[in-house]
Amino acid sequence: MKVETFLENIGGEESVQIVTKESIWEEEMTKVFCCDLLSVAMGKAPAGGVWVTVIANVNTLAVAALTETACVILAEGANLEEALIEKARQEGVCLLATELPVYEAACLADRYLHG
Repeated sequence: MKVETFLENIGGEESVQIVTKESIWEEEMTKVFCCDLLSVAMGKAPAGGVWVTVIANVNTLAVAALTETACVILAEGANLEEALIEKARQEGVCLLATELPVYEAACLADRYLHG
């Protein structure tokens, strides 16, 4: 599924906010990945993946860009500062936010990604 289609589908969820729609990823999205340790994500986040995390800082976006993550979902009401949103736009990282716990956000993303 392409990022655009994923956003159209998941964007209908009340519990999910689309923060930025920018994405450098144009291939098919692959799978959902959950991790809150940036060094682990740097080595294991799949290209084209949907990364669910609670780490809402610019380093998360740098790792997402480095690993070619298609979309980052900030879960559990992670704080969305304007600098973070601007960095997502600059890096071409699609950014979503939710109050859902990481597991529930990942399950929701997987349901939209794989049906």
